[in-house]
Amino acid sequence: MATRTLKSPAPRTAQLVRSQIESGGERLWRLEDFESLPIGAVAQELSRLHRKGKLERLGKGIYYRSRPTAFGNSRPNPAMVRRVAAKGAKVFPAGLSAANMLGFTTQNPAKAEVSTTTRTVPRMLLDGHTVVHTRRPAAWESLSETDAAVLELLRLRGEPSELPNMETIQRLLALLAEKGRFARLVDVSATEPPRVRALLGALGEALGAKKGLLESLRESLNPLSRFEFGMLAELESASRWQAKE
Repeated sequence: MATRTLKSPAPRTAQLVRSQIESGGERLWRLEDFESLPIGAVAQELSRLHRKGKLERLGKGIYYRSRPTAFGNSRPNPAMVRRVAAKGAKVFPAGLSAANMLGFTTQNPAKAEVSTTTRTVPRMLLDGHTVVHTRRPAAWESLSETDAAVLELLRLRGEPSELPNMETIQRLLALLAEKGRFARLVDVSATEPPRVRALLGALGEALGAKKGLLESLRESLNPLSRFEFGMLAELESASRWQAKE
């Protein structure tokens, strides 16, 4: 019985796809990047380029063209991957990646670190080059990348920051002072660990936040609990928000 073989993409389509990729440099490629061409022929050519080692397949219909560096082939920019990694859920920077994005460090981690509201790791991130924290609260769906990165830093008590303690605090206060951010984070704080609510309260007091927002945070805390504030313990209001001494 004869073995069926897939037809090769139309020569003109294949040539156009190759030409566009070769002139595009390092980047992600998706089927929708070639919407003026027959989608079936494009898919076949992208698959063929992957088999020949010209492209790396990151997920269904998503490919990456690397560039040579002194340390081997480049890796996809985490921000590019985050934009297309999860359907129906957001992917946010976490850990050192969050600290870098927010300006607390100039370090780029060996492995990108992200978080997602899904229970499973998006297939595109199963590449051995990304650390993924799943099951972030569904309330995060309403947040921007920057909002979520601030929460990630608070979850870690500011530890990824390379700045001195007081500079870290001042940088956090500046971020929380941006229009509406403190209120947005208070809105989702019920799903955060108690230490995050305590840190938000201490930072909010330093900001002169609205009394109602601070009271809602205060009422959510067990008055007998004490929390590790880490490098944020130098907040003047830390003791009033149950920081461990």
